Amino acid sequence: MSNHAVDPTTVKKEQEEKKTPSEYMTLRVKDKDHNELVFMVRKATPLKKLMDAYCVRKNVELNTFVFLFDGRHLRPEQTPHEAGLGDGDEIDTFQHQLGG
Repeated sequence: MSNHAVDPTTVKKEQEEKKTPSEYMTLRVKDKDHNELVFMVRKATPLKKLMDAYCVRKNVELNTFVFLFDGRHLRPEQTPHEAGLGDGDEIDTFQHQLGG
């Protein structure tokens, strides 16, 4: 049996320091072959961070891909909230086409 008492103020502080689930959302990024990567992102973080992470994992350049949500282009400076993304939403990726 432990002789250590738990200080309620310490417990409350630790709970406040934990990330609240509402700050974060899960987004799925799919390519044309339906390969999917899942990212947990903050709602207020620009999508560029997610886009960069996707490109690093796929070993491709960011400027060679377009990211779409419900057929709309996503801009790197947008946040998920600004783009209308919700938890669990799916982002489609396509390679830019050259020529016509």
